[in-house]
Amino acid sequence: MSPFTFSTTPSLVFGSGSIARLGEIVAQRLGPRVALVTDAGLVKAGLVAPALHSLEEAGIAVDVFDSVVADPPEDVVLAAIAQARAFEARAVIGFGGGSSLDVAKLVALLAPGGENLSDIYGVGLAKGPRLPLLAIPTTAGTGSEVTPISIVTTGAHEKKGVVSALIIPDIALLDPDLTLGLPPPVTAATGIDAMVHAIEAYTSASPNNNPVSKALAKEALRLLGRNIERAVRHGRDGEARSAMLLGSLLAGQAFANSPVAAVHALAYPIGGRFGVAHGLSNALVLPHVLRFNASACEAAYAELAPHAFPELEGRATAMAFAGALASLCVKVGLPSRLRDVGIPHDAVPILAEDAMKQTRLLVNNPRPLTEKDARAIYEAAW
Repeated sequence: MSPFTFSTTPSLVFGSGSIARLGEIVAQRLGPRVALVTDAGLVKAGLVAPALHSLEEAGIAVDVFDSVVADPPEDVVLAAIAQARAFEARAVIGFGGGSSLDVAKLVALLAPGGENLSDIYGVGLAKGPRLPLLAIPTTAGTGSEVTPISIVTTGAHEKKGVVSALIIPDIALLDPDLTLGLPPPVTAATGIDAMVHAIEAYTSASPNNNPVSKALAKEALRLLGRNIERAVRHGRDGEARSAMLLGSLLAGQAFANSPVAAVHALAYPIGGRFGVAHGLSNALVLPHVLRFNASACEAAYAELAPHAFPELEGRATAMAFAGALASLCVKVGLPSRLRDVGIPHDAVPILAEDAMKQTRLLVNNPRPLTEKDARAIYEAAW
């Protein structure tokens, strides 16, 4: 067995209604003065109110930054950092989808003032120290509550990542009730995103691909694959929502240690240039990347397939797995072609060019991928 390391969020709190415990947890673990990072939509929907109520009852002073947007640009991150500094926050809470959690991680790291955002893009460049950090996901998708990654949109189109064990949250609080109101398209896209995390973690060419990540990826796929249609069609089903949230968590733990690859590398330019949500961007290229990887992943994909799709037991192949995932995306109502989300055909070359900049991700792909290969995949997806 090859040596490996495995890191994750030290403390997990999971359960329906657990948001009511937030004040108690923060008082014990984070202290009396916190910055809460979220988005305006969640505030308007009333989802943030129970968290604020619990904090106020515990005597916690809270400053809310609610200007996070999808695929957060640098200026949003810097504004959140400045507001936390002005408030003299002593801890940070991220509340929301992956974008809010990613911004909260960087606020916790950079609010103390020892580093600059522009200096820490890449792997292992952050030095710290950082403020204590608690993450509360409201979608079952990114797994950001247990990952060492924060993604920022830089310039007009490019996405860059800060990757460091320093930004793994100290505590993750997962309350499935917070996901009950997610619209079907968001449920579908974030659920496919989590499935991609599990698939790419399982087959990652990273030297740190390890038995723990593989085991978590299999269980994540079982939970996600067998509950995503129910969660999309019956959004108030607490059991399905719990399974999706737990599946997302496990997939996050898996890819946090065995990193993702070409699906994400090809998805980022779609989001960066055309504003397509991250989960949907992944779904649009997923089956095509899997077909490209099939020659290198036949056994791995065949092994994974029955966990997500029990009907493939005994007859799973890499191509059958890719086909089942393509069909699933259609079943849950997601667009299946780039043209369906308004991407013109003449964008294919620039998308391929942009994808090749994602070297941090492409190095993990089980089959080497060239710009010519990327163009062929985008052509197939168009």
